[in-house]
Amino acid sequence: MTTERRHLLAVGDLTRADAERILDTASALERSLDREMKKLPTLRGRLVLNLFYESSTRTLSSFELAAKRLSADTMVLRASGSSVDKGESLRDTALTLAAYDPDVIVIRHPHIGASQLVAAATHAHVINAGDGKHQHPTQALLDLHTIRDALGRLDGVTVAIVGDVLHSRVARSLVEALLLVGAEPLLIAPPTLLPRNVEALGAKVSHSIDPLADVDVVYVLRMQAERMEASYVPSLREYTALYGVTPDRVRPGQVVMHPGPMNRGVEIDPRVADSGASLVTTQVRSGLVVRMAVLYDLLTAPGLHVAPVPVMEVA
Repeated sequence: MTTERRHLLAVGDLTRADAERILDTASALERSLDREMKKLPTLRGRLVLNLFYESSTRTLSSFELAAKRLSADTMVLRASGSSVDKGESLRDTALTLAAYDPDVIVIRHPHIGASQLVAAATHAHVINAGDGKHQHPTQALLDLHTIRDALGRLDGVTVAIVGDVLHSRVARSLVEALLLVGAEPLLIAPPTLLPRNVEALGAKVSHSIDPLADVDVVYVLRMQAERMEASYVPSLREYTALYGVTPDRVRPGQVVMHPGPMNRGVEIDPRVADSGASLVTTQVRSGLVVRMAVLYDLLTAPGLHVAPVPVMEVA
């Protein structure tokens, strides 16, 4: 086993074998959730520190619970109310927290490159829980787990990712993850909500909602108004009319996913969100077991080695 630190900063850090190992571990750990005694002693004595500079419900709560279910100690530091409010840089915050000798630092930050900076500044294993519009690797893994459980396979599965691709780290990570395991991603969005050179992501692209009928999985993205500095669509009403996932656009046999939080009545109709086709709450459960699996893998298994990456200074 290598003595170098291992991190999960991006889906690109993973091989297919890495991803499959984590998914298999998650499936094994999922069985522990049905036991009366749900806590496992696996990471007893370890410290997992959650450093969150952006609001979060699902990601933060699942990482904290995942660590506790594996018997690790946890700390949560939110930017609001901390020395960040006084102008402390991310690097200085990381150096301060490193004095507690954490085994894992989970970081969510609005700037691309934040997780790399923390990885360079500390001796902890680092997990990127979202950096700006860049990456969210554990979300992609939990989505793979959800799809594999629902459909029984990943190879050849067709997945339409619908909506605000431009501002979505979820979309970028999910496209990479789907291609990694042999699935087929399709991006559906108006041209204004697609990044430049979108073809470089490796997914097929459509500006029409019509191909939705031909896929196995409908993956709906949230319209991220907080990241929009200009008008990317004429109106939300027009966006919903053209790209909203409504009951008449979902055929029998398809499953529907959404990373949350949902804008009901905008990108997804409540009748779809609450239908039998929806896997939204299943994704939440998957988030817990997949993040348990990632923590287990980083701290006990010889995978997930990441080559050095350039570090971008983040205030």
